[in-house]
Amino acid sequence: MSYQVRRDFRGYGANPPDPKWPGGARIAVNFVLNYEEGSEPSVEDGENFSEFRLTEALGPGQIPEGRDLGAESMFEYGSRVGFWRIMRLFQERGLPMTVFGCALALERNPEAAAAIRQAGYDVCCHGWRWVKHFELAEAEEREHIRRAIESLERTVGHRPDGWYCRYAPSVNTRRLLVEEGGFVYDSDSYADELPWWVTVEGRGHLVVPYSLTHNDTKFGGSVGTADDWFAFVRDGFDMLYAEGAAAPKMMSIGLHMRLTGHPARAAGLARLLDHMGKYDGVWVTRRIDIARHWIATHPYPGHGLNEAP
Repeated sequence: MSYQVRRDFRGYGANPPDPKWPGGARIAVNFVLNYEEGSEPSVEDGENFSEFRLTEALGPGQIPEGRDLGAESMFEYGSRVGFWRIMRLFQERGLPMTVFGCALALERNPEAAAAIRQAGYDVCCHGWRWVKHFELAEAEEREHIRRAIESLERTVGHRPDGWYCRYAPSVNTRRLLVEEGGFVYDSDSYADELPWWVTVEGRGHLVVPYSLTHNDTKFGGSVGTADDWFAFVRDGFDMLYAEGAAAPKMMSIGLHMRLTGHPARAAGLARLLDHMGKYDGVWVTRRIDIARHWIATHPYPGHGLNEAP
């Protein structure tokens, strides 16, 4: 087996490559909408508890056993209301986004799936369900990947080009994606601000990193208001934009419908979109477009940054 999970502390080092973004952009910005509502652990789907994380019950407390109708309704708000509010903010400004879609969740809201398809957003597979892939046996994980692909082909009209586990990947995940053969990239890493190549089973595979920093999960910590979140992510954007004069980067911004979809938080997202719109040299784009650009501009060199010796 030519691929092993190895840690890489060097990356591109002091001299990262010039991504040569379209139009000479200083920064490529990708907004990610996590569509998870309806795929989370629930009593109806066989678990012995109702998931409440990343809702108004934002603390890290222990999840109790049994069905929690309040927790369920907070997830339902995301797909019933929050999804449409976030969609409107992007459509009013003519901006693209990427959907990290849990396949079962999109099956349970055909109207939302149709809206994603009509808007032309790309869907990166967020798994069949909201599960811990690192706890799955290899055969079971392979089956989850297969079911997710088939489901998304039906609901959004195209197979997913990318992959991102709801929790951390297993040691088998990337190899199984390459084995399946249809994925352009995965985003199961937070290790950089530019894409990079790895070698898996003798083949090049692209990693387009994600971020939990520029992410509305911050509402569960010290960031409490729309202004707090806007200022935090704005500062990240401003720093990357300034650096981009010499060394362009990419920025991933993660959103959740049951968090940012609420009006008091969506106000911060609106401020952020309008702030970015004041600058030239900003490429707001889909994740698949970043991946395809990287493949065309920096093709696989025949080895990967963290290839096993």
